[in-house]
Parts: sequence; structure tokens; C-alpha cells
Amino acid sequence: MGLIDCWYVDQTRVLLGHQYWHMDLRGHRQPVYATMRNLSKKDQLEEAAGSTLGDTLEIKQLDVCSEESVKDCVNNIPNRKIDVLVSNAGIGMVGPIECQSMEDMFNVMDTNFFGLVRLLKEILPDMKKRKSGHIVVISSVMGIQGILFNDIYAASKFAVEGFCESLAIQVLKFKLCLTLIEPGPVITEFERKVYEEGMKMDLSSADKETADMFTNIYLKNYKQIFESLGQSPEEVAEHTIKIINSENPPFRHQTNTLYTPMTTLKYADPSGDLPIDTFYKMVFQHDKVFSASLNFIKLLRWRSRKSFDLGKPQS
Repeated sequence: MGLIDCWYVDQTRVLLGHQYWHMDLRGHRQPVYATMRNLSKKDQLEEAAGSTLGDTLEIKQLDVCSEESVKDCVNNIPNRKIDVLVSNAGIGMVGPIECQSMEDMFNVMDTNFFGLVRLLKEILPDMKKRKSGHIVVISSVMGIQGILFNDIYAASKFAVEGFCESLAIQVLKFKLCLTLIEPGPVITEFERKVYEEGMKMDLSSADKETADMFTNIYLKNYKQIFESLGQSPEEVAEHTIKIINSENPPFRHQTNTLYTPMTTLKYADPSGDLPIDTFYKMVFQHDKVFSASLNFIKLLRWRSRKSFDLGKPQS
């Protein structure tokens, strides 16, 4: 399970999802503080950072599940001055809830939601005093619309969305910006691990119908959904950079337009029945049409990739 958070101080580079991109933002050359829970796993990051390591990029230890770790990290930043915070720590979990331990559920909530709370408890007061700063939270479309067998993960993202929606009113008074970045599926090591853990899950606590639903419907279509609808982490990083550089950053920004019609259903029917009924029919009644549609989207995206290139990372 990957855990990484990034801080940008008049940022010149982006670090997201264990990948590293060089970006020139407003011509500044100020330090970027990339944080990791386990520094023994930083080799890949250091290799990707290249000559920027020690120049404009510093890697620091931080565990969002520890208040002491958060405080120590912030205290080690000159003047505790963080102009842009990008919160990207997270873990995933899929499967029937009767097969998941309460401890694992608490871990998801502790990292995905309370991890963000710990960061903001430490960083927000300084931003308020300066009346300057941008908080960028990597959320998910699952913070808007829950998906089958993503119950606890969706709950953690719903918590993030509600927390930020409430906080946004307050921070506006202090001239701060708060943005929720909401990707759909992103093809990373994170998702591969979630899938592998789902494949190994002990389903003995679930009834036969539920176990079959998880194995032969959810997991069976998992890879196809990601191959058809998934974005690269580079695409999400590109969206994040544009939001950070925009003069009037929005409160919410979805990175994947293919998912927009699905999340729009949520707002189209105040009763909430429309999105639930639509997803139910898509999964259980029109599964062949759904599968054919995914293949068609995959083909269209494959053909369009030649005309859409974000470019290679610069050194």
C-alpha cells in the first residue's frame, strides 16, 4: 500500500503517485518537499528526481497517521512556510464488508481521512496567519458516487469531501484556496496492489451469492474498467499543476471526463435513486452491453493517444 504526501513551496515540480515530473511554475526555483512514510523505499523516487534531488527537491519522512511525525516534518521546513500543500496519502480496500476486519477498516479511515485532518491541524494555522496558501487534496470520484464493493474506501473519500466542503467556507475568509482533485481510475502500483489483495481475500465469511458477485463480476471486470477508463498518474499530475497555476482555482475538479456523466447522475436526482438504479442495471442487467461499451471506449482511447501526448519528464 503506497503512502505519499507532497508539499510545494512556490513549487517548481510535481510529485504524485510515486512518479516525478519537472514543471516550471511561474519561473520560481523554490524547494519542493516530498514526503514518504518509509524512507527505505525512496530509491525509485531519488532515481526519478535526478539532478533536482538536493537542489529543488528534498525528501522528508512523514507518516500522516502520526501527529508527532507531522509536527516534526513541518518544524523541519524553514519558517514552517508551506505555500501549497498537496495531500495525496491513501490506501485502498475492496471486498464484502463481512470479510474485512474492523482493524483494516480503521486503517483506511485513519490514513485517508484523519491523515488529512492531522496535516491541516498543523499547517492551516500558519496559512491563516499569512492569509496565503493553497490546499490541494487528491480525493476521488468515489467521494461523490459510491461503487460496488468499495464501501469503506468510498466512505473515507466521502468523509474527505464533506470535511473539505465545510472547511472551504472558513478558509475563504482567510483568502486561502482549497481544491479537491477527483480522479477516476488511475493506473498505478496502488491499484495493482488493491486488486491483488482482493484476489487473495478470504471470502468464507460471505454467503455464496455475495462471494460469487465479488469474484465473477467485480474482480472479473476490474482490469477491463481500468484499461478502458483509467488515466495515467502523469495525466492527473498535469491536471493538478494546471489547478495550482490557475488564478481562480475551483473547489472541485474531476480529471476524467469519461466519469463525468456517472457523477452527474448524483446531482440530477435529489432522491438518489437514479444513480443507484443506473449502476444496478449496468452491473446486473446490462452487463454484456457494459462490457462491450468498455471495449469500445478502450479502442477509441487507444486511437486518440497518438494525438494526446503529455511529453516525457524533463530533467
